[in-house]
Amino acid sequence: MTIGKMLLASAAIACVFGPAAALADTSGKKIALSNNYAGNSWRQAMLTSWDKITKEAVAKGVVAAADPFTTAENQATEQAAQIQNMIVQGYDAIVVNAASPTALNGAIKEACDAGITVVSFDGIVTEPCAWRIAVDFKGMGESQIEYLAKKMPQGGNLLEIRGLAGVSVDDNIHAGIVAGVEKNPQFKIVGSVNGDWAQDVAQRAVAGILPSLPDVAAVVTQGGDGYGAAQAFAAAKRPTPTIIMGNREDELVWWKQQKDASNYETMSVSIAPGVSTLAFWVAQQILDGKEVKKDLTVPFLRIDQDNLEANLKTTQKGGVANVEYSLEDAQKVIASAD
Repeated sequence: MTIGKMLLASAAIACVFGPAAALADTSGKKIALSNNYAGNSWRQAMLTSWDKITKEAVAKGVVAAADPFTTAENQATEQAAQIQNMIVQGYDAIVVNAASPTALNGAIKEACDAGITVVSFDGIVTEPCAWRIAVDFKGMGESQIEYLAKKMPQGGNLLEIRGLAGVSVDDNIHAGIVAGVEKNPQFKIVGSVNGDWAQDVAQRAVAGILPSLPDVAAVVTQGGDGYGAAQAFAAAKRPTPTIIMGNREDELVWWKQQKDASNYETMSVSIAPGVSTLAFWVAQQILDGKEVKKDLTVPFLRIDQDNLEANLKTTQKGGVANVEYSLEDAQKVIASAD
């Protein structure tokens, strides 16, 4: 297609997405989002980002549909059935945030065999036919210990708050924290609880284990659990340790309050919920015939003491510090993997 014809055929699309997005080849294609869990602020922000970007893409005729589906329970069997329904419904691509890296592989293979493009993100899958958009979650966990080693070279006791049990994200962040402690043996993990990436769950779990713990120098986390941990320490009338935050608005607000009151110092790190929009654009590019490597990597989003206020200003109340991706962003990520 010549540039002139492309502009004539898709001027409306080009106005919003740029000339590279005027892709007649995907205008009739349908993409579905298979999500296994929506019970915390990160997942809600992820779904909001998907809705915002994909509705605009559908309105401009880039794709015909981009429908999101979330299972009622965080169960791989339920999500596998959801994916099988998407196969029957005739979707051309399925974007997956998976309950398990392996338990969905059968359903993923069925989709691939039916000619459907499958792109996994956040909770990625191991089925070779699928694409994977991954954050270095192990590096994210290890970065917490690296930060603490600089802040408190003398070390100390750590409380670890993990995420959803059995999900690859939880396993990888935990592996990074363990690796960081092995490199910095002045730290010792003296307790571990599951916070399910939700502040209310984390608060209850931390409150339950605190009476059995010695002094805690720092709390290492996975996101959505820092504010709950702070509330539990306050309720137990124990000194507030250095709590690594996870980019949630309630965590950032609490951090700023403590910073203003006593120059409290910490850092915050998480994957941007808008990674769902990157997965959408990657799926669209694959449907358009672009060559895309099976494994793509995106950086995690870190907030430090000196840019806390700037990030808090752009984070929605009840939301998560976020980055949403454009087609051009996706093309850069794809190109960087070549």
